Order: sequence, then structure tokens, then C-alpha cells
Amino acid sequence: MKNFDKQEILGWAHQVLEIEKEGISDLSKSINGDFLKTIEILSSCTGKIVVTGMGKAGIVGQKFSATLSSTGSSSFWLHAAEAVHGDLGRIEEKDAVVVLSYSGETEEIKNLIPFIKKIGAKIVALTGNTNSNLARYADSVVSVKVNKEACSLGLAPTTSTTAMLVICDAISVILQKIKGFKEKDFAFFHPRGSLGRKLLLKNKDVMRKGRFNPIVGEDTLIKEVLLKITSAHAGAAVVIDKDNKLVGIFTDGDLRRNIDQYPRLLDEAVCVVMTKNPTTVDEEGLASEALKILEKKKIDEVPVVNSGMRPVGMLDIQDLIAAGIV
Repeated sequence: MKNFDKQEILGWAHQVLEIEKEGISDLSKSINGDFLKTIEILSSCTGKIVVTGMGKAGIVGQKFSATLSSTGSSSFWLHAAEAVHGDLGRIEEKDAVVVLSYSGETEEIKNLIPFIKKIGAKIVALTGNTNSNLARYADSVVSVKVNKEACSLGLAPTTSTTAMLVICDAISVILQKIKGFKEKDFAFFHPRGSLGRKLLLKNKDVMRKGRFNPIVGEDTLIKEVLLKITSAHAGAAVVIDKDNKLVGIFTDGDLRRNIDQYPRLLDEAVCVVMTKNPTTVDEEGLASEALKILEKKKIDEVPVVNSGMRPVGMLDIQDLIAAGIV
């Protein structure tokens, strides 16, 4: 940093961004009939979308394959060099092979093409050279040609790999729309991600139960209820009738609101001061929906019940935080 002017460094950064922005802008020329043919081939593929390439283009291809797989298009990455050393057997006739090669003349790619043709799989080319060996044998070609690399020497793949990545993202998103891929589908493939937790976790998965969910009868004295709540490290107790059905909830708020009205409050039955017919959530409901209820009602906990209105747990805002729902 000592030998360079800070403004000069910032200027270089802006220059790279401008070059790459111009490269992306030029891609609009590639959104044409050839692009539509590519979408048709990939959306109608009854096998897997195989993605292959070498070098920096291959790295973009790995990301492309991963994006496809997570958005509803089954795909796998195949290293072009490994393919001709046995991995070619992973490709089937019903597959579509997307080949990423800016020059379209990479030796490993040229060696691979005849064998893919013999297998009978469709070939989609993403290349900067539409007159290349790759383009000649492909079933569809999408140009990712750029005027200038952002590399100061004009040699390292920079703008060209950005262009490839953008086209790959466009293809992925379009296939996602065509397949009707929804949030719940995305969550299914990302069960440990934040969206997966929000869309898949049910109330029964995160609720407090057993000894951590104090349940008392209507006639239980408040001093006994408080002991149960304390023992369970809970913030409230659920109140049930003789049929074990939920009829109320007792919270510290109920205690504070009634302490002046009842001089001997601790010796009163909990049914006297409990909140009757409280808000509840179903055990099969989504935890993300329970969070909305807590926020809307401005409450910290909500009883979880089964289909027979019998309490099976308690859901506290802290449980949702710990589960990553918040």
C-alpha cells in the first residue's frame, strides 16, 4: 500500500467493474434463438444435465451444476480430463451435456466431443468462439464472447468467466421457472439452511415438552403452579380440565395483573386468574407460522396442542431463536 496511491487503487477497482459490466451488457446479443434452443434442450432433458469444462471455465461449470441441482434440475459435474479416463461412463443417451470452453478448442474438450456424440447425448456449448470445434458439433451454442478481459494483461479469464457465470445463472433461473420450482422445493434441498428451517420445521420439532412443559389442573393452587413453572425453567403453565383438554394458560403476566385484587393470591385456584381460551398452535403447524402469531399477539409463549385440543408442548420465542427460525 505504501508504494501506491489509494485513489489509484480505487480507480483500478472501478475500471475492473466497468469492463465486466460492459461485458455483461453485451450478453444481451446472446439472448436469441440459439439461447431458446438451449432452454428447449435442457428443459426437455429426461436424464441429467451434465456440466463439463476445464480450467477457470470448469470452475464456473461446477457452480452452474450446483445451482441447477439446488433449483430442481438434476445435474452433476464431470471433469473433462477425467471423462476420457473412465468417467465418460456416467453419461447416458438421455442426458444433456453442457460444455463450457471460451476458446472452444481446448484439447481435453476436443477429445471428449466425439465420444459424447457416439453416446447420443445432446451437447450444449457455452463458448466465446462460435466457429470453434466445440461449436461445430454442438446441438446448440450460446455465445459468451466479450471484447476485453479485466485482467491488466488481458490474459487471465476475468470478464469471460463472469459472462459464463451470468449466462449459467440465466439458464438456471429460467429452468426453475419452467419447472414451477417453489420455495418449499428449495427448502427440501436445503434442510439445514435458514430457509429450510423456516419452511420445514414444525412446532412439534422445536417445542418444549415433558418436564419442561408444566401442565396443571384447574384446581391447582397458584403457589403449586409457580413451583412447577420454576422447576421446569419455563415461563408459563398450561391448564387442563378433567378431560385433559386445554382450558387456559397461566403466565407471570397473569400473576402481576391479579396480585393486588387477590390478597391471598398464592392460595387461589389457578382457574380463577388464568387466561382462558388462550391462543394455541397445532403440533403439525410450521414453526415459522407460530413465530408470526407470537409477534402479532405480542406474547412470548404459546401452547402447542394436538387435533383433540390436548396440550403436547409449549413453544417459547427462545426456542424459535435457538432453532434458527428468527
